[in-house]
Amino acid sequence: MLSAMSELNAKSSSHAPGAPASNEDDERDPTSDEALTLPSSVAGPGTLDRLVDTARDYAKASTAENTNKAYAADWKHFARWCRQKGTDPLPPSPEMVGLYLTDLAAPTGPSPALTVSTIDRRLSGLAWHYAQRGFSLDRKNRHIATVLAGIKRKHARPPVQKEAILPEDILAMVATLGFDLRGLRDRAILLLGYAGGLRRSEIVSLDVGKDDSSDSGGWIEILDDGVLLTLNAKTGWREVEVGRGSRDKTCPALALEQWLHFAMIDFGPVFVRTSRDGKRALETRLSDKHIARLIKATVLKSGIRADLPEAERLALFSGHSLRAGLASSAEVDERYVQKQLGHASAEMTRRYQRRRDRFRVNLTKAAGL
Repeated sequence: MLSAMSELNAKSSSHAPGAPASNEDDERDPTSDEALTLPSSVAGPGTLDRLVDTARDYAKASTAENTNKAYAADWKHFARWCRQKGTDPLPPSPEMVGLYLTDLAAPTGPSPALTVSTIDRRLSGLAWHYAQRGFSLDRKNRHIATVLAGIKRKHARPPVQKEAILPEDILAMVATLGFDLRGLRDRAILLLGYAGGLRRSEIVSLDVGKDDSSDSGGWIEILDDGVLLTLNAKTGWREVEVGRGSRDKTCPALALEQWLHFAMIDFGPVFVRTSRDGKRALETRLSDKHIARLIKATVLKSGIRADLPEAERLALFSGHSLRAGLASSAEVDERYVQKQLGHASAEMTRRYQRRRDRFRVNLTKAAGL
């Protein structure tokens, strides 16, 4: 590997100091440019041009919007890093990628070292972008695989988990909200997100009915026993049942009904922005960032973990705190929680359970000790 690195240094030094840096076009999203184009031998009638545009839309939809944004940022960072080192990101060089990963884990500049999970995600982003450009990045190449294995062995740490919102917490958070339109909306968001174990993106992508909007991620059906959510989620289509609560003030179905009624929403996005005075519903769908801001704001107002400084309290909670809260609080068989959260494995569900009876099955006693 050292000899290969020496060859790489020789390659890099062949770039004259005054040589032009790699083209800014390297940072473009390939799904919208060169990755999906007609062959040069095809004249390109109007019908085919429209099909190309549609194919580009499908290509963008092949991964989640947040994933696309993250991968785009990963590629821009790598392309900029390559220019700074006097080389080009195309075609892929396993040696250069290995050095890039090294710089992420042990930076030579002022940038902070990245976590192992972020470095792994960066590598996935690079591999995806190379594939869109018709190249193949071999992650098993020794210049990449051995460096990444060493980074994981030396720097890996247990994942930092966000605090779970427990039943008494969600009640205190909801109590801080007013009864204008904004308060009704945010109350429905918190209760529905908590009882459904929903992701931020799943909450804001809901429509009132099927096919109401082009950016829909699912729809709702309000029934006598509760709300049925049909979601096009991270792991595919699934149904989530959110039953009615034991009390009106904590019932997610009733909170949703009140919001839709007073906001006069019967079509399109379920959760939309409101006017500044909180008295009028607008047409624009909420961003998933609103969920995180709402959780942090109500955590502060409700006095949850008041024993900690404000900055630490804010860092403890995020959108995932709703999912972790349901997984940690629902006193039912684990498989029902797994189904509600849409997890493929019980092990993933257990990662969300911040409090559970870890010694319910005592293999020590079962083994006769």
